Amino acid sequence: MDEREHEHVRVAVVGSGFGGLGAAVRLRREGVTDFVVLERASSVGGTWRDNSYPGCACDVPSHLYSFSFAPNPDWPRTFSGQEHIRAYLEHVADTFRLRPHIRFDSEVKRMSWNTERLCWDIETTSGNLSADLVVSATGPLSDPKVPDIPGLDSFPGKVFHSARWDHDYDLRGKRVAMVGTGASAIQIVPAIQPEVSELTLFQRTPPWVMPRMDRAISGAERWLHRQLPFTSQLRRGLLWGIRELQVQAFTKHPNELGFVEQLAKRNMARAIKDPALRAKLTPDYRIGCKRILLSSEYYPALARPNVDVVASGLAEVRGSTLVAADGSEAEVDAIVFGTGFHVTDMPIAERVVGADGRTLAETWKGGMEALRGASAAGFPNWMTIIGPNTGLGNSSMILMIESQLNYLADYVRQLDVLGGRVALDARPEAVRGWNHRVQERMKRTVWNTGGCTSWYLDAAGRNTTIWPGTTAEFRRATRRVDLTEYDVLRPAAAGQDEQQAAEKAGVDA
Repeated sequence: MDEREHEHVRVAVVGSGFGGLGAAVRLRREGVTDFVVLERASSVGGTWRDNSYPGCACDVPSHLYSFSFAPNPDWPRTFSGQEHIRAYLEHVADTFRLRPHIRFDSEVKRMSWNTERLCWDIETTSGNLSADLVVSATGPLSDPKVPDIPGLDSFPGKVFHSARWDHDYDLRGKRVAMVGTGASAIQIVPAIQPEVSELTLFQRTPPWVMPRMDRAISGAERWLHRQLPFTSQLRRGLLWGIRELQVQAFTKHPNELGFVEQLAKRNMARAIKDPALRAKLTPDYRIGCKRILLSSEYYPALARPNVDVVASGLAEVRGSTLVAADGSEAEVDAIVFGTGFHVTDMPIAERVVGADGRTLAETWKGGMEALRGASAAGFPNWMTIIGPNTGLGNSSMILMIESQLNYLADYVRQLDVLGGRVALDARPEAVRGWNHRVQERMKRTVWNTGGCTSWYLDAAGRNTTIWPGTTAEFRRATRRVDLTEYDVLRPAAAGQDEQQAAEKAGVDA
């Protein structure tokens, strides 16, 4: 029998990316040391561990894409590469002494709410345990999505997703198909274009691409940030403020984004001289409706003679021949899918079983929704980091994560104040009310009115991923836990004792 078969901890955190490590740090700061971090892989890093494809980098400035409580004065570039962000997360795990709490190679198979004991029974690949509180920090960019393409199983060449890059496969001299034109694809294309013999890009929808103003951060700048930490804070504050000012255009006045479209078109025109290719690459929707991408190398790579842009999605695979929806064909040796992740249908939801015996996936069948992006009705003492409608279209997700960590900290405090074995279950009317307000605000945003189909929308066309406001608004909304939005649960016997005591007190009075 596994030695952890009957182990119980106060808090179980799932995932060791930014959300999971941040939760671990915050728990320790709240004086909670009886917790574990369950990680399915063998190292920390989350999406920045999994995505190691050529050219992988962040499109948020380095000094804004880091924890406020763990500033890094030594970022080498204004937009950091994957290896630097992953190293930063390893540094956070070491600096805050989190490794003793982390259990690697421990994938969560099932989490079930135990109504009698008021705790979560957790099954993992390394053993079983239970926890009073679960913090799900698996993130929306953790499970790759590969489309169901007829004939793909019979393809004789190499196939992999951008988030599962096969570094043992040599692309040099190969005929390669890149499927998708999202954030990963526009980094991969210029990185591999000089090496491959032919590169065919299957583009279902062209993205809006702005120049990426990346540069090396000088030694003098890094020295200044080390010696005078407030200069790093000032830099972060300026980056944050600029993005907060942009929010109005995305959420209330999408027509104001026309000027930005002109800048993006100029960025294209500088590199793409062929009118036919330029027409293929010009979006027909409002900029911002889909994620705005940053690259100064994507368009020049597409203009190279060994690159062919197919303005249609991949529809079928016939042996080594790839057939697009418009009928065009391409012979390739390898297929790279840059087709995103399971965002609105996260697989972790199928493994979480609530108080009524239903999985979170079943509860969310009509669309994801959670109170303040954290708590789902019927799932007591369960919180999610980067939950429904907490995503951003123009700023750093670390800001949203830290706001949710504030909510987590107060959640733990409220449980302490209530005392004893206790759980908080979000009231259905509170969840519905919060979601209704969010969706009402969403109606005016560019993500809903811009004329595109994006991964922000679920199968029913509802935007269940993006936050329709500023990060400051979200921080205010998650500063405290409002107990009127929750039902307080106690063990049945304890509840009866309290009721009897209350009745006796009434008789005595």
